[in-house]
Amino acid sequence: MELAGAQPQQLRFLAINAADQFFEQRTGRPIAEESKRPGFGRVVREICPPAPGAKDWQPMAYSPQTGLVYIPHQNLCEDEEGVQANYIAGTPYVGANVKMYAGPGGHRGEFDAWDPVQAKKVWSIKEMFPVWSGALATAGGVVFYGTMDGWFKAVEARTGQLLWQFKCGSGIIGQPVTFRGPDGKQYVSILSGVGGWAGAIVSGDLDPRDGTAATGFVNAMSDLPKYSNKGGMLYTFSL
Repeated sequence: MELAGAQPQQLRFLAINAADQFFEQRTGRPIAEESKRPGFGRVVREICPPAPGAKDWQPMAYSPQTGLVYIPHQNLCEDEEGVQANYIAGTPYVGANVKMYAGPGGHRGEFDAWDPVQAKKVWSIKEMFPVWSGALATAGGVVFYGTMDGWFKAVEARTGQLLWQFKCGSGIIGQPVTFRGPDGKQYVSILSGVGGWAGAIVSGDLDPRDGTAATGFVNAMSDLPKYSNKGGMLYTFSL
């Protein structure tokens, strides 16, 4: 069936068919890969993606001009060993020893443009670290996002070509915003300041020798202190 000119009901039918290999038709539940099911006293390796999924909280962006969705996400895998969890009020616990590491290709993050109608990736930018910032698409055909090693980037919305970048003082996990100032000019702002589970090795001064720290992110992010510092600063640029 051709997607061009397809009605919403047809597109939904196509989406359901494409998902058949991942979900049970009767219940809609995901089909489990039994070889990757964690358990007590054994280590299950190469679980891809890891517990946060291929994408966590990072806000995506949609451009009506291009019809594309822009997705910041991580490219990670993990090894997991189930253990008995002991609850201590105010402390995190997952009931497992987890160690994350770079996924296929050796990079740990990607910024993708996705065509939701054709259900395919249009272009992709590989990043050294998980892309933990949000995305911002403007009517001018520019998409902004930040990296955990502190780069604030602007790329061409249709091709992904890098148009501009600026090195901030700390890694970026914030959401870019754009607005019109009182002078009538357009501005874009980004908050620099590494943190979250992915950046906890820097913000929390965690010991890189414990790869299970920060729910396993420390193992994947042990080199982040070489590329990012603590701190927080709001940067604003005119367009």
